[in-house]
Amino acid sequence: MNAKAAPGAGPRRLVAEDAKPAASGTPLAGGHLLSAISTSIVGILREHYGRGPMKAKTYALDDIIVVVMRGSGFTALEQTIMDSGEPERVIAMREDFQRVMAERYKQTIEELTGRKVLAFLSQAHVEPDITMEIFFVDRPLDGFGALELVQP
Repeated sequence: MNAKAAPGAGPRRLVAEDAKPAASGTPLAGGHLLSAISTSIVGILREHYGRGPMKAKTYALDDIIVVVMRGSGFTALEQTIMDSGEPERVIAMREDFQRVMAERYKQTIEELTGRKVLAFLSQAHVEPDITMEIFFVDRPLDGFGALELVQP
């Protein structure tokens, strides 16, 4: 999995250090925070699902964090089910897995952001192979804004 560095720079490999706060204890921010979230969520998948995505990208906007993972590939079991013409069963299995992992995911986001996760949503799609993890946190993340329209 690669992450893009600063504009104009080439891709770089994510490493475990990306998921750790700076030695000074300063909270992660900006691209370092996004990188740490991607690295951590992918690490959890690899540890518990047996594989991870080819690509992962994290977006933060105000009080919402979205992790988009592409190209996880299918396990032999999933491919067998797909070949039998029942892709909806693969989606159901992946959704069950995400429910089982929800607390672990939320805890990871809370540790990295210093925010409480209020809600967690997960969506799996088969063709193309995309999974989204969406976290709503209790207050905006510094440096990631949004415009909110409220009807009077």
